[in-house]
Amino acid sequence: RVREGLQLEAVEYSAELKFDGLAISLRYENGVLTQAATRGDGESGEDVTANLRTVRSIPLKIDSAGDLLEVRGEVLMYRRDFDALNERQRAAGHKEYVNPRNAAAGAVRQLDSRITASRRLRFFAYALVSEGGARTHSEALDRLEKLGFPVCEERAVVSGVEGLLGYYGRIGTLREKLPYAIDGVVYKVNRLDWQERLGYV
Repeated sequence: RVREGLQLEAVEYSAELKFDGLAISLRYENGVLTQAATRGDGESGEDVTANLRTVRSIPLKIDSAGDLLEVRGEVLMYRRDFDALNERQRAAGHKEYVNPRNAAAGAVRQLDSRITASRRLRFFAYALVSEGGARTHSEALDRLEKLGFPVCEERAVVSGVEGLLGYYGRIGTLREKLPYAIDGVVYKVNRLDWQERLGYV
C-alpha cells in the first residue's frame, strides 16, 4: 500500500524499537520544558509536568533556536530497576507490580513527585513534531540526539521488504538481551514529505 500510494518500487524506512512504556509529549518554549502530558486519547492527556521533571533523562532545558518544540517519546523502566522495585515492595509487605509498563505508568501518574523520582524511570524520544528543517525522520531523530534527548540506539534506515525483514530478524535475536521490554518494532516511511503524501490512518 505504501509503494502504491507513492507509486514507487522501493521505499526507504526508518526502523525502530516499539518500547513497552507510556507515551508522553514534552513541550519546550524558548528551550525550556513547560509541559509534559500523557498521550491520553490522542487529542488530550493528563498533565504530568511536575512528575516528569524528576526523570533525569528528560532535559529541563535545551539549546533550541525555535520558540516552540514538541518532542514525543516513551517513559519506561529498565528490567533491573523493575526487579529492584518489586524487591522493595515485597520487603515492605506491599503488592508487587505485574510488569514494568504498569510500574512506569503508575509512577508517572503519582500525586507525589517524590515517589516518581524514586522509581528510576527512563525516557526515549522517538518523534520531533516540529522537524525544524529535517528532510527525513532519521534526520529528526539525529537532531533530538544532538539536543540531548536519549534516542533508541538500535534504530536503522532500511530499504524495501528485505531491509524490513532483516531489521526484524536482528531485533528478534537481541530482544532478550535488551535492558528494557519491547512490544516489537516500528517502521516509518523515512521521508517526511512522503509521510505527508500518504496521510494517516
